[in-house]
Order: sequence, then structure tokens, then C-alpha cells
Amino acid sequence: MTIDIEEVISLLKREYKKYKQPIVSRIKEISKDPYKILISTIISLRTKDAVTETASIKLFGLASTPSEMIKLKAKQIEKAIYPAGFYRNKALSIIEVSKKIIEKHRGRVPDNLEELLQLKGVGRKTANLVLSLGYNIPAICVDTHVHRISNRLKVVRTKTPEETEYALMKILKKKDWIIYNDILVTWGQNICRPVNPKCVNCVLNDICKLGKDKKNH
Repeated sequence: MTIDIEEVISLLKREYKKYKQPIVSRIKEISKDPYKILISTIISLRTKDAVTETASIKLFGLASTPSEMIKLKAKQIEKAIYPAGFYRNKALSIIEVSKKIIEKHRGRVPDNLEELLQLKGVGRKTANLVLSLGYNIPAICVDTHVHRISNRLKVVRTKTPEETEYALMKILKKKDWIIYNDILVTWGQNICRPVNPKCVNCVLNDICKLGKDKKNH
């Protein structure tokens, strides 16, 4: 059976706001500043949302623009974002990214994928989040949740997040590119977990093979 991706989006749109939103989306609600979204996303890599949120708030209390950030010592940034994963490397990346934004982009975060990917520590996931949440430019951000759930539902059959991104671009309507990440990350954190997914509580269990199999046991 082929899953109707529009049905998936429709069902989840009605449900996902019952749960706590991903950290970068929450930061967007507070500030639509692309720089803060970029830095928060760098901090969030391999880091729990609660830690990312606290770390971002602490860091932005010290510096909230590239010009303010480069005045900080690496140790100050490390202290602010600890215990985020790889906090020492991230502190150096934050300084380098901020310098490059000032030197190459006149202090403004780039609004295109190619230039974003040239920044240290910025991959496709981070770049697409900056485009979508910071600039409201249609982009599909694929993290582990989006990759896992899209394949679990058999919406796509891919091996890597990058393959998933390109596959989704072909089947998703552009108006849904931005929200797709938000709803699937929320669903992946709360319901469609990697291990022991809560299929009994999932609105997709009638159209998801995994959910159907669990209902029949």
C-alpha cells in the first residue's frame, strides 16, 4: 500500500501541537533572527533539547550578534553552552562562523544554501533550518526523526538523510516543506520513537504498517 503523504501531514498537523515543539522552533517563536537560529542549531547537534535551550539562552545573554560573539573568548562560550555535546569544538565553530559572517557577508547570515554550507560546522540540516525558520524560504530539513519516520511509513525508501531530502522534494508540495520537519521531529520525539514507538497513541497507526502490526498482536 502506498502511503498518502498529504494524509500524513493533515493528520499530524491536527495533533503535533499537543506536544512540546523542537527547541529550534521554540527559539523561532521567541526570535526570528536567522543568526540565533543558526547558532542554536549548531549547539543542538548531538545534544538534548533541554540542554540546547538552556545553553542558547545563556549564550545569547552574553552575545546575540556576530560582532558581539567574536568579542567573547572561546572559554566563555564553552562555559555558556556546557554540557552541550562537543561544546569545545562548537565554541570554536561559533566564533569562526561569526567571523566569516562579518568578513564575507557584512554581518548578515546568508540566505542561500550554497553560502550557508561554506560556513564551518554547517551541514544541510542546519542550512535548511536557517532558510526555513530564519528566512521562511521553502526548504526540507531532514534530521534523524524525519529520515526514520519517512522510511518507517514507506513514504520514501532511502539510506541517508540527504537521499531522503531529495526524495521528499519530489513528493511534498512546496507549501509543506517547512512544516514537515517541525511535525515529524515533534512526532519522533514523543510518539514515533526509534525504540518502543507508542503506536497505540499514534494517529497514523491505521495507515502505518508498523502500527497495524502492533494492533494485530
